[in-house]
Amino acid sequence: MKDIKRHSAVAFKATPLKNQTYGDWDVVLEYHGEGDGPWLVDLSHRTRLDLQSADLAAKKPFGITIPEVYCQSVLEKGVLINRMNRIQASIYHLDGQSMDTPKEKEYTDVTEATIFVAIFGSNVFSICEKLSALDFIGADKQTPFLFQGPFSHVPCQIVTLGREAEKSGVVLTCSRGYGKHMIDGILHAGEEFGLKPAGEKRFADWINSL
Repeated sequence: MKDIKRHSAVAFKATPLKNQTYGDWDVVLEYHGEGDGPWLVDLSHRTRLDLQSADLAAKKPFGITIPEVYCQSVLEKGVLINRMNRIQASIYHLDGQSMDTPKEKEYTDVTEATIFVAIFGSNVFSICEKLSALDFIGADKQTPFLFQGPFSHVPCQIVTLGREAEKSGVVLTCSRGYGKHMIDGILHAGEEFGLKPAGEKRFADWINSL
């Protein structure tokens, strides 16, 4: 039997310098010519789960309490949990190689059905405001926080993780079928600000700095 190979719907026109295998995914750690930021990183290999329960308050995925306030998020132990509405939360794995899906029927693994990218570094919010009318700075909100709405005309979940100078950044996920459209739109919007594709290592450095 051949080994399973999984492929992201995100494709960059950039030359990889270092690769590493994460489970069934071939992941780029570093690209040639990443520049000084801002950066766009493909995180589609990282596990993403959808949790739906009529008693969401009773759920503690990976030992983490789900925020009570809609569109508030929490980042603990490398796991980002976003309260979407009364019965639903999304879960993103931001650290490590894999995350096992809990066995309860309320959890659905949506990793392969979606893309997942991070945009971070200087001028991130200037890029984002070209693609959406949503206020990703959210000065009246505590980071991290979630928006559910259009980004480059595509329904998305977008989470602001940082908003301080060089630490500013968001992660976003949308249906896999929009992958090429989304990446083309983000890179075009970020061209004037020097946005470049970057590898997993750049993302890890950013997350660790928050």
